[in-house]
Amino acid sequence: MNSPIRICVLVPVATSQYNERIMKAIAPVVPPDVHVEIRNIAEGHPDIENRTNWLQNGMPVVELAQAIANDGFDGIWLTDFDMCGVEAAREVIDIPIIGGFPASAFTALALSQRFSIVTILQSTLAMQRAHPQTYGIEDTFASIRAINCPVAQLEDIDVVIIRTFEAALKAIKEDGAQSILLGCTGFVDVASRVSRMLSDEMGGFVPVIDPNQAGFSFLVSLVRMQLRPSRLTYSKVSLQS
Repeated sequence: MNSPIRICVLVPVATSQYNERIMKAIAPVVPPDVHVEIRNIAEGHPDIENRTNWLQNGMPVVELAQAIANDGFDGIWLTDFDMCGVEAAREVIDIPIIGGFPASAFTALALSQRFSIVTILQSTLAMQRAHPQTYGIEDTFASIRAINCPVAQLEDIDVVIIRTFEAALKAIKEDGAQSILLGCTGFVDVASRVSRMLSDEMGGFVPVIDPNQAGFSFLVSLVRMQLRPSRLTYSKVSLQS
């Protein structure tokens, strides 16, 4: 019998308060032959809500990613839409590590031609607006809208769903979006409910992409195909002890 695939969920914040919700988010897409563990960085900011938090938490992510790889895991799902530390970690480890935006965006583009991002705060707008430019897909990017809700308040699910629906509907009607990306991995139990609401309103199915499920699923596919980041892109670096 083949050994199970070992995936580590790396939470790039210095708190475990979101771990249960993250594991709940990915549960529907975890195959039976995949074993999942979750780990948090030990130092850094408890949330990532701006570039400063992102930079502060980046090096602890790289160091933890190396420890995870050394422990024999097959891949790492980094629970951050903005890929905190992912690019640098690829220079250090020899297993795939995936963050939220690329998997979410290319999932949307497999299902539609134009997408919008619904994110948490005004402080993340410019940072996330740059992602489509980085990946060369700015022509397919309709807009980004914030629901003005910090990460710590995303558990207030009824409020989050209403605000997300309202922002997504404006993105569709005013900006020409055909699918919606949720711009934070703290959006849990939101995607399917908002998709149903939008579909009812528009009279046809509207995809809403959960970055946790899109990213985790894509990571598992990479592990099964025995693929990892190119050394022509990510030169190997050894961390100084």
